[in-house]
Amino acid sequence: MQKRLILDSRLIDITIDRLCQQLIENHQHFSDTVLIGLQPRGIFFSRLIRQRINKLISVELPLGYLDTTFYRDDFRRRDVPKKANETRINFIIEDKNVILIDDVLFTGRSVRAALDAMLAFGRPSRVELLVLVNRKYSRDLPIEPDYVGRNVNTIDSQIVRVEWKEQGDKENSILLLNTNMKR
Repeated sequence: MQKRLILDSRLIDITIDRLCQQLIENHQHFSDTVLIGLQPRGIFFSRLIRQRINKLISVELPLGYLDTTFYRDDFRRRDVPKKANETRINFIIEDKNVILIDDVLFTGRSVRAALDAMLAFGRPSRVELLVLVNRKYSRDLPIEPDYVGRNVNTIDSQIVRVEWKEQGDKENSILLLNTNMKR
């Protein structure tokens, strides 16, 4: 398996700063704005976004975690059911601006499932999507992010892996892996 470094820890920090500046520009004081990280890997990225915004403008944004396992359109099609993760949203999203955060946008199916799952917590006034990596040329659904850390051109046999120090990796990094498998 060949791998290529897309972003190292230093460039991820710069990317997170840029994304936070864009959020600050568009949301200013973040009144009625909440962050929701998609389980399992979007939660690490959402924590970093929240910490950086707090550091930049001293705003403590509500942060929740959303698991979409039971809302996925492929849930019942798997030989082995996917294991669910914790959903933790301790606030109302009714009439709020929701920023959905995930590490990699691939086919769009997880985001579609997240939109369905969010309705259990209320109807937001607006939903925006922030991703660290936008995999180009792989979308199954017409879903595009509002905020993108890095666009990456990929083919089906490639995997984008985001490694987080918080999850036990040596450092934060984004790798492109070439495999012989198709999705």
